[in-house]
Amino acid sequence: MRYVYARMPGVAAIAAALLAFQGAARAPAEVRTGGPAAGPLRVCAANPRYFADPGGRVVYLAGAHDGWELQDYAWGDAQPDKPFDWKGFLDFLVRYGHNVFRLWAVEHTKIADADADLTTPMPYERAAGRGRARDGAERFDLDRFSPAYFERMRARTVEAGQRGIYVIVMLFQGWSIENKGGKVNPWPYHPFHPDNNVNGVDGDLDGDGQGRELQAWQGERHFLTVRQRAYVRKVVDTVGDLDNVLYEISNESHGASLEWQNHMVQYIHEYEQSRPKRHPAGISVPFPLPRKGEANAALLKTAADWIAPNAEPAGGFDYRRNPAPADGAKVVLSDTDHLWGDRCKDSTWVWKTFCRGLNPLYMDKWTHERSDPDREKVRRALGRTLACAARMDLAAMTPRIELASTGYCLAAPGREYLVYLPDGGSAAVDLSDAPGTFAAEWFNPATGAAAPAEPVPGGARRDLAAPFKGEAVLHLVAG
Repeated sequence: MRYVYARMPGVAAIAAALLAFQGAARAPAEVRTGGPAAGPLRVCAANPRYFADPGGRVVYLAGAHDGWELQDYAWGDAQPDKPFDWKGFLDFLVRYGHNVFRLWAVEHTKIADADADLTTPMPYERAAGRGRARDGAERFDLDRFSPAYFERMRARTVEAGQRGIYVIVMLFQGWSIENKGGKVNPWPYHPFHPDNNVNGVDGDLDGDGQGRELQAWQGERHFLTVRQRAYVRKVVDTVGDLDNVLYEISNESHGASLEWQNHMVQYIHEYEQSRPKRHPAGISVPFPLPRKGEANAALLKTAADWIAPNAEPAGGFDYRRNPAPADGAKVVLSDTDHLWGDRCKDSTWVWKTFCRGLNPLYMDKWTHERSDPDREKVRRALGRTLACAARMDLAAMTPRIELASTGYCLAAPGREYLVYLPDGGSAAVDLSDAPGTFAAEWFNPATGAAAPAEPVPGGARRDLAAPFKGEAVLHLVAG
């Protein structure tokens, strides 16, 4: 049977009907939303596709990041003026209803001799009167951490948490130690380059002009490991008492880095055992890869609490166009940084990702393109999936491709269904094993408007048509 619903009413009527529908269906108590960020997060026992706060409420993560949330810089004409507009960025996240971002870390100070301005602050203090580094400033003293760097890290994490936003604190940067196939090599401007520190430290163990060995496992007692662990402890000591923290070992370290990253995850877990709070630690996909098609599977074998995969297709799925359903083996933060870089402008990706049990992160290019209409759609979609999640029993819902003809369905069979129609029109929803009647609501992802619809009887496969053109979301809840 085909159910076609009436045209949507005006905004005021929609709002009144939506409030009535929410009250009739269920109070939105299952998903954390609003107020300070509650934590620390842990993998949700009931549904390990997501995190949960200490009260057991699911925390679905969705948000944007720019790439320069922690440090200031000016690298040539292609880059924006420094400093990074932190207040504007935080206001932006709140305005669009996002609840997470990556606090990026950059380890090198510049990428070419011609660059006049340097990345600041850096994790280490400069040593006055002890010679010049390759970037023209004084050399680093790797025995002294920079108060400015860690004070900013803490202050921005605190401010984000007060506004309900979780912070993925990045520890290391894969793009800071080697030439990844481009025209520049950042290694000469890294603090662990021998010309740039007063401690005699050289991270280029094989003398090939790059610092890949910094992000490869050297053993617990190796001098590089000892220094990196000291830095990790300093980061944890700086923000580890806060509730809204997740850790990311590194952004796109090289393909041979996974053993090193895994040890770093284990070290964070070990170090936090002696501290009152413990936080999730994650690993992003390596780049470049040692062998194609193996990186995402390798992530699943690590000790990481969460992973961020790349776009390589597997089993008929890919995280760009047809995301693989999350199976709960790890919390998956699907980040466009590892799928398109900063080029994604596809808002349907957000809803597809949400309906496959994943947590979407968007590399926004916010500093450059604040008013780009296509990016605006993606930004709004992130916040709108969070609004939907807040009204769902997400702890009980899993991706069930077979229950909707579109293939995008989160369901607690017999109780609740969320179906995404990327192309609009109609969707066949299999309610064969779901007796009773379901309250129904259509949501327009493009406008944010929602309206209740006629109840839908269970017990059969139902063909349900959206009352408007374009992409649509259908929400069914057992009465």
